[in-house]
Amino acid sequence: MATYLTLIKFTERGVKDIKDTCKRAADFKAHAKKHGIEVKEQYWCMGAYDGLIVFESPDDETATAAMLSLSSRENVTTQTLRSFTAAEMSKIVGKIS
Repeated sequence: MATYLTLIKFTERGVKDIKDTCKRAADFKAHAKKHGIEVKEQYWCMGAYDGLIVFESPDDETATAAMLSLSSRENVTTQTLRSFTAAEMSKIVGKIS
């Protein structure tokens, strides 16, 4: 499965309902699991981003659908990065001629 990192920023609505943030995170994790996504970690952050989700998905389409679903709830905006391990990167650079 592919690994993704999603950077999270709270919207005004997300900040207004901040007391529910842990419940929303748990709900997202359960929803994602039903669609074949494994949420590895969820972090809340200080700084430019309010959170980070580390997850594995079977493909880009499933990952994109999950993040669109999360953003459509209007509590957060997301920026998702496809990530590679050192082993995966070795294979990729091995294809460079």
